[in-house]
Amino acid sequence: MTRVVISQPMYFPWAGFVAQMSLADVMIWLDDATFSKGSFTNRIQVKTPTGRTWMTIPLVGKGSGVTIRDLEASDPSIRHAHRALVANTWRRAPHCADALETFGRAWQPDAPLVETLIASAEAVATEIGLPARVTRRSAEMKIGGTGSDRVLALVRAAGGTEYITGHGAREYLDHAAFDAAGIAVRYMDYAVRPWPQDHGPFTPYVTALDLISHVPAVERAAHLAPRTVDWQTFLGES
Repeated sequence: MTRVVISQPMYFPWAGFVAQMSLADVMIWLDDATFSKGSFTNRIQVKTPTGRTWMTIPLVGKGSGVTIRDLEASDPSIRHAHRALVANTWRRAPHCADALETFGRAWQPDAPLVETLIASAEAVATEIGLPARVTRRSAEMKIGGTGSDRVLALVRAAGGTEYITGHGAREYLDHAAFDAAGIAVRYMDYAVRPWPQDHGPFTPYVTALDLISHVPAVERAAHLAPRTVDWQTFLGES
């Protein structure tokens, strides 16, 4: 069995997405997709003493009409402000140094922005203790098409027998076509286990740097609690 996950790059993603990554034998970063304003490609929430706020990389031209691999930060020095936000937010957390090290490892200021976006998710995955996986990029795979047809083609090109996806795919995925190709479709059943968290009631919908800063390395992966359901069950319950 070869499990495939496909996603647009995400900036220091939330723990639920890291749980999805943990199930992948092959991770395909959709770097040639057109940037979507309001997505999590260049931003993520951080839980601060004054409430949740966005940690956002401002983009040249707001990223309008640009593929993700061609995005540029309009203020490259934003990494310094983001590092300060990380340091200040979790300065009392027991493993703040791990979060800062992860942040520093991900940022690649002399490379295209897409390298930092992908590296941020991969660095978080490594720090949480995910097993190794094959990583590919859609632009390098040179597979055309759109929507469900392209997703199926990418999974087949990666040798996938199972496609693990987030909830948004229910709007466009041709499940019957995957069945016909002998590829099982399973949806994430997000079940992140709470961890000690500062600044009010627990929420999982913040960067996974929060998990890293509060939990010892040997215990982090257990908080992901990855689960999936087959597409028939998911659609029946939706």
